[in-house]
Amino acid sequence: MTTTLPLRPFAALLFDMDGTLISSIASAERTWSRWATAHGLDVATFLPTIHGVRSVETIRRLNLPGVDPEAEAAAITAAEMEDVADVTEIPGARAFLASLPPERWAIVTSAPKALALRRLAAADMPVPELMVAAEDVSQGKPAPDCFLEAPRLLGIAAADCCVFEDAPAGIRAAEAAGASVVVVTATHHEPASSGHPAIPDFRHLRALATPEGLRLTTRL
Repeated sequence: MTTTLPLRPFAALLFDMDGTLISSIASAERTWSRWATAHGLDVATFLPTIHGVRSVETIRRLNLPGVDPEAEAAAITAAEMEDVADVTEIPGARAFLASLPPERWAIVTSAPKALALRRLAAADMPVPELMVAAEDVSQGKPAPDCFLEAPRLLGIAAADCCVFEDAPAGIRAAEAAGASVVVVTATHHEPASSGHPAIPDFRHLRALATPEGLRLTTRL
């Protein structure tokens, strides 16, 4: 993984939410730990599989007998909606988003829109003009659908976007869409190897608006 940012300008910046703009890991893992225990799963093995993908697809992948993935995902979302007390901003994210032209950024999240809005409010984060959430695509990450839909709605090409992501599923989705990727490592316990530029958080990141687009720079 490299720290050298992409040099070319971008028409828009697309942001994953959980683990990228905000940290909701504690909340999510509390809810999912209870669910996993109730279904006889090994919690330590199961928890790493929940991040960056839609809840319904996490449950569907398990193929548990007698379990309705849609109903279980809805119940998990309801529980997560009530557990936001320690949802926090990734350092510098709020100020960085505030510096961007509002029509040139979007959030692209695997969370349902209601949960995304709840977590953004809990972390005192701005709400974008455009959000593509779990219910807005037929296939979640790592399928590229969400990172194709957001540029389509913005009227630009995915190849002209830079995606900020933290999770492997999201990185693969952005790659498949043809977008550039910057990995945010604030919530990583150990370095990940993706071959993409990486930043620890947003405190030193700047986006310079030029006639050609947004240019990313760092300021120490």
